[in-house]
Amino acid sequence: MGDPSEYQRRTIRSRDHHFRGSLGRFATGVAIVTFEGTTRHGITVNSFTSVSMEPPLVLASIARTARSHDELANRPFTVNILGAEQQSLAMHFAGRPQAHEPLWIEGQVAPRLANVLAFFECTPWAAYDGGDHTLYLGEVVDFSYRSGDALAFANSRFTTIPESQLGVEDLL
Repeated sequence: MGDPSEYQRRTIRSRDHHFRGSLGRFATGVAIVTFEGTTRHGITVNSFTSVSMEPPLVLASIARTARSHDELANRPFTVNILGAEQQSLAMHFAGRPQAHEPLWIEGQVAPRLANVLAFFECTPWAAYDGGDHTLYLGEVVDFSYRSGDALAFANSRFTTIPESQLGVEDLL
């Protein structure tokens, strides 16, 4: 069997790999959190959710290993939801820069990206320890959306979530 410590390391790596694979079966949207620090920053995320309607709060989970993680603390930010055609933008902010720079828009409280499917500009509300991530809550101060298919991530691949013919907002 070999050295027990090597066996334990293999077991932990195998469990971590299986855990990540299990989580990957849950389809998520793809977003980029943008903010102004020493420079403009963007971080591709798939851990984003609404938290509250009153006040309007959203949450983005940011890995502590992200280069600009520490600089995001206590700063206004924008969550940019990507359209299906924006996979290269997701890759750009995931550490694989693309040939051309993204187009930025000055938001009310934080910079945002042009032509995204939806955006939520936020002021800091709270930050919580989330293990190897920080859970950043923001109070939404501006938002909008456009028509189009959404970029999604499932089974370790990008995919498309087609726009439905009638959204639930029309039912409310």
